[in-house]
Amino acid sequence: MNTPLRDLAAAAVLVLAAAASALLPVARAAEHGQPAPAPAAMTPGELRTLLAGMPAGDPVRGERLHSAQFCASCHGAKGVAPTPNWPHVAGQRAAYTVKMLVDYQRGVRAEGERAALMHDVTRDMPAQDMADIAAWYATLPLPHEAETPRPKSTVSASDVLHLVRKGDPSRLITPCASCHGAKGQGGTGDGKASPALAGQNPQYFVRTMQQFHGEVRTNDAKRGMRAFAGKLSTAEVEALATYYADLPAAR
Repeated sequence: MNTPLRDLAAAAVLVLAAAASALLPVARAAEHGQPAPAPAAMTPGELRTLLAGMPAGDPVRGERLHSAQFCASCHGAKGVAPTPNWPHVAGQRAAYTVKMLVDYQRGVRAEGERAALMHDVTRDMPAQDMADIAAWYATLPLPHEAETPRPKSTVSASDVLHLVRKGDPSRLITPCASCHGAKGQGGTGDGKASPALAGQNPQYFVRTMQQFHGEVRTNDAKRGMRAFAGKLSTAEVEALATYYADLPAAR
């Protein structure tokens, strides 16, 4: 077997092994007529192993897959969602996209009908397809669309900027930039699977924070986002949503 095929096979084994491990408690619960437990979020170590074993992504092929698999019907022809129901994926970090696709495939993301649809889409998706689609999204410019209404918030611009850059030590709130980058471009280094937020659909942003706050979405390693979202007020969440939605245009 040549090197590229061997690498692809190894990556596929890693993804399938992760999925099998996550589904084992579900199968055992079914045997005993018990409710199936939710699959656990990936640990940082598991995520590093997964990303290290993924094949190199081909953005040209990824663009073709985006069209052929009807991703554009929800996320737009160029990664900018045509409705507020879905996130923009243009400019998203490849590592984050891969993690989300694997989380959907494993059933770790199961926060509603949208997640159920994505589980169906990814159920039999090979590792190479995930890598290719993620690589294409990463080549696109960060989005900026003004059509989605921005939330109205009473939080001042200076207070929002302080949350982004400094956080709030009195509430043990870390700065957003520590994971998502000073310009909302997403994480780098060990945190490269942290998503880009710049230009994100503000309604999706608010909904996501509400889901983390309510323990509906649970795919964050070490409960990081759940702890963060739980300490913010509704007004702060809405202000951050507007800040990040408009960030690309403000550069």
